[in-house]
Amino acid sequence: MRRWAFLLRPQWLALYVVVLAFAYLCFTVLAPWQLGKNTKTSRENAQISRSLDADPVPVTTVLPQQDSAAPDEQWQQVTATGRYLPDAQVLARLRLIDGDPAFEVLVPFAVDGGPTVLVDRGYVRPEAGSQVPPIEAPPTGTVTITARLRDSEGLARDKAPFEADGGTQVYSINIEQISSLTGVPLTGSYLQLVGDQPGGLGVIPLPHLNAGPFLSYGIQWIAFGIIAPIGVGYFVYSEVRIRRREKAAAQARAADDDTPPAPLTTEQKLADRYGKRH
Repeated sequence: MRRWAFLLRPQWLALYVVVLAFAYLCFTVLAPWQLGKNTKTSRENAQISRSLDADPVPVTTVLPQQDSAAPDEQWQQVTATGRYLPDAQVLARLRLIDGDPAFEVLVPFAVDGGPTVLVDRGYVRPEAGSQVPPIEAPPTGTVTITARLRDSEGLARDKAPFEADGGTQVYSINIEQISSLTGVPLTGSYLQLVGDQPGGLGVIPLPHLNAGPFLSYGIQWIAFGIIAPIGVGYFVYSEVRIRRREKAAAQARAADDDTPPAPLTTEQKLADRYGKRH
């Protein structure tokens, strides 16, 4: 057992802790994080593809009540007849449309015989860096619009809404937050206008159907979690081998005092541990 005692030295124990913690993070945090992003992206791609060939349906078929949401129907085209509530307009800032900054203009829309939904009218470009440009008011009276269902976004961390340029600005299209700011009850999903609609502004394009690198990243983190403990095993094996060689060399010196073998050099020890360089 004495020859294995070195494995209980502080530096080895620290190595075990670091490697086990790294492997644990790989399997429980890093790999699930990337694989979860891959699942979300694949689901969204499938929803977009399905919506391209689907006919628009009345919004009340998917959002019948004021507390309705339709996460499984995201990107589905719907039609709605009702009127805009421009007094409750909100701007989503720091958006990127085709790689350039933009404001997205959000206005509640009261559906005839149905709930009130948040409508993303489209985008406008900022002026003089970050100033809100003049925004054309939505039409008054009853109109019929066609739009795509969208899920509420998560809240932007540490970025509170504020008043500027005569209106309320937010950092994410979070329906609960916007409902609280405007005092208007809203459904759990919102509508994003397609082109040539009453009240429409710059048309927000559909995302590109690209699965991204998330699956390969997830597999890589799993591989790292497996390789790290194997690497520790290799270091243990290399250390045992070099210690055996040093012990054999010491025994040879003791048996033949006239021609003692030369002790192993640092380079030889490193070569035994990690392999020779060519």
